[in-house]
Amino acid sequence: MERKILLVDDEENIISSLVRLLRRGGYTIFTANSGKAGLEILNGESVGVIVSDQRMPEMCGVEFLSKAKDICPETIRIMLSGYTDLTSVTDAINRGAIYKFLTKPWDDKLLKENIDNAFQQYELAHENQRLTSELKSANHELNNANKELAELNECLSRYADINLRTLKISQEILENLPMGILGVGDDGMIALANQMAHQILSSVNGGMVGMPVEVILPKEISQCYQETSTSDKGFCGHIDTETKGTINVFVNRLGKDSQAKGTIIVLMPKGE
Repeated sequence: MERKILLVDDEENIISSLVRLLRRGGYTIFTANSGKAGLEILNGESVGVIVSDQRMPEMCGVEFLSKAKDICPETIRIMLSGYTDLTSVTDAINRGAIYKFLTKPWDDKLLKENIDNAFQQYELAHENQRLTSELKSANHELNNANKELAELNECLSRYADINLRTLKISQEILENLPMGILGVGDDGMIALANQMAHQILSSVNGGMVGMPVEVILPKEISQCYQETSTSDKGFCGHIDTETKGTINVFVNRLGKDSQAKGTIIVLMPKGE
């Protein structure tokens, strides 16, 4: 961060001495021989530290620094003067117009230390402002993200409700179809069986799920299942069984149009 300093004094020799003292400090130095000229510079430059004399014509240092505070309140203001009006200086310090009061003639080392400390304070305040601004911006973005997330969760909740209702309707339709429906996993275990499947196969409702398909199906249909369940080619036709008579059978692998795995078996006694 560039360190800009403004030196204000109506005595040219004082300005020259201060410039010689500070020029090796890496500062960008601005000078003015009156409070009015100093205010004009402050209206166009972001100055970090001001060093001003007290006794100047037209505008004293206290008045200048008070006006400087209004223009750039974050700037650190130092008064350097051989004239001491304690009442004015004390009032200016109490109002925050002056950060430090140093007397002329000054101690070079002490003056440079005070100016360096003033810049450190200015830069710290500037960094705090930057971080505060970034924090406000991050909080604003976070609030927007939380709002969008809440809206997304609401949409997902509505979508889940719709899917749940659709699933329940689908299950009810499946359960009441006038044909037997069996869903068989790749492990050969029955994962789904509707009411009609239980009626056709004379099984107690719920007793088929989790059972091996070859135990539940007539051997003729079980054989058909074994032959088609591992191929992409399904089966559709009627099968004569010893125990259940002739049954129209449809066997097909799942997964062609979805990520489902397993086999679906549809049963319908002939003539129904």
